[in-house]
Amino acid sequence: MEQHDRAPQYRENSLSLIGAIALGTGVMIGAGIFALTGQMAEIAGPMFPLAFIAAAVIVGFSAYSYVKMSNTYPSAGGIAMYLEKAYGRGLSTAFHALLMYFSMVIAQSFLARTFGSYTLQLFDVANIDMLVPTLGVGLLLFAFLINLSGNRLIEEFASWLGLIKIGGIVLFGVVGILAADTLAPPTGSGGGPEASVSGFLAATALGILAFKGFTTITNSGSEITDPHRNVGRAIVISILLCVGIYALVGTAVALNLSLPEIIESRDYSLAAAAQPVAGEWGLWFTVILAIIATAGGIVASIFAVSRMLAMLTEMKLVPHSHFGMPGSIQKHTLVYTVALGLILTAFFDLSRIASLGIIFYLVMDIAIHWGVFRHLHQKVKANRGILVTAIGLDLLALGGFLWVKINTDPLVVGIALAGMLAILAGEALFLRRRPAG
Repeated sequence: MEQHDRAPQYRENSLSLIGAIALGTGVMIGAGIFALTGQMAEIAGPMFPLAFIAAAVIVGFSAYSYVKMSNTYPSAGGIAMYLEKAYGRGLSTAFHALLMYFSMVIAQSFLARTFGSYTLQLFDVANIDMLVPTLGVGLLLFAFLINLSGNRLIEEFASWLGLIKIGGIVLFGVVGILAADTLAPPTGSGGGPEASVSGFLAATALGILAFKGFTTITNSGSEITDPHRNVGRAIVISILLCVGIYALVGTAVALNLSLPEIIESRDYSLAAAAQPVAGEWGLWFTVILAIIATAGGIVASIFAVSRMLAMLTEMKLVPHSHFGMPGSIQKHTLVYTVALGLILTAFFDLSRIASLGIIFYLVMDIAIHWGVFRHLHQKVKANRGILVTAIGLDLLALGGFLWVKINTDPLVVGIALAGMLAILAGEALFLRRRPAG
């Protein structure tokens, strides 16, 4: 009986196509629009709107591997299972799957701190540096309670918040464009970064974070109705929705704030852009929208990533301890996931959280494409030319991002490399000592 209670529990046909789309867009929109706009402007200068488009192109090629894999191997383990199909149950699969796991935990922390940054725009308070992570921690705990309730409530919660969020953001974009004095970006005092190829590539890499939430859909593969068809559909629809929304909102922000103003308000640029358009009402509307978006995004992300870690545990690719907790492995991995998110939220700022996330994600993404190219292209009927293009684009974006960070914030690059080495060494030791069978 205890063995049965501990086993991972996956409910087939418990997520609809709309629910899967809501999970994907919930993570994408929450991170992409509300916090990345200012950070991308700080790196790319006046070319930051084009960086979003470039990121969408890269993600379009990247999604090809995931759609092909999901059509053939829909699984609750998602990316962990895709890596296992390509590389077997060994070090390469465990290492790259954990990179994805940590990048998704990092994304939760990114959303949590974004929630705190926007919420505080409604209040004239001091000591923001302490309040932002405090509010973020509170949101993570709320999302933890929602995730304890099961798939049906998660789907309904994410779906309703997704509809409200998409409608509100589209309204923000339309009103922002219509209310702009001209169709030319305003000029402002103070300098901004000069446009450069490396800056553009680095901003493009950050922009990929705005889209990578589509991967959360793969982690619920076996739970989606008609998964051989609907996982791929959900991925494509989620990306297309976000491309349109990002283009609309990015244009509205660029028309209402000068580049220096966008950079100055980089953690809450949409709220800053709303004030010239609609005053205090615009500010309140945008902040409430950000609260809804980040809350839905965290709920969706925790749902997906805890299931991925449960799959890795079931595959005996990561160590696991119950620590005296009752319930299934999925409940335990939910606790571990939220606990890690709380630590990152408390101690890392938005810029460094985003940097760690994109480095981990792009390394894992390249491994996915290479695995399909090298071992699975015939089984999943993938075009090798598209796979090579996806790898090349990932390397280009990652190289540009690392070059900029080495020159501006080498510490975060060191932390990322140290983290990857620690994961690799820890997994190598665990797998060597893992009991056979």
